[in-house]
Amino acid sequence: MTEESQRLPVSTDQDVVRVRQLVRTVAVAVKLSLVDQTKLVTAASELARNTLVYGGGGEVIVSRVQSDRRPGIRIVFADQGPGIVDLDLALTDGYTTGGGLGLGLSGARRLVDEFEIQTEVGKGTTITVTKWCR
Repeated sequence: MTEESQRLPVSTDQDVVRVRQLVRTVAVAVKLSLVDQTKLVTAASELARNTLVYGGGGEVIVSRVQSDRRPGIRIVFADQGPGIVDLDLALTDGYTTGGGLGLGLSGARRLVDEFEIQTEVGKGTTITVTKWCR
């Protein structure tokens, strides 16, 4: 059950910073541990940057969620960019198209409790991640 959601555009580097700040604020509010806050903010930063760089911009929705008395955070990153041609390759550790470290999708997936990706070439990508309080 979603308690509250906040929607942010992602069209500039400053928007990526705002996403990070919002995720940190909500992570503190739901009482994630400092380690889990850091993991979630890192994943959100990577995915927001991907939304901007590879998706051409989009939006992020940050929601407080509740499941069996456990609070958590769900974040949806959505763009209408080119989509991911080879999802299996994109999820491979070390794979990068940007000349970076390749932390990308595989790294973000390891930092959260739930990770779902929907992509269609020519139509865009939506990634949903959730982190639960321990």
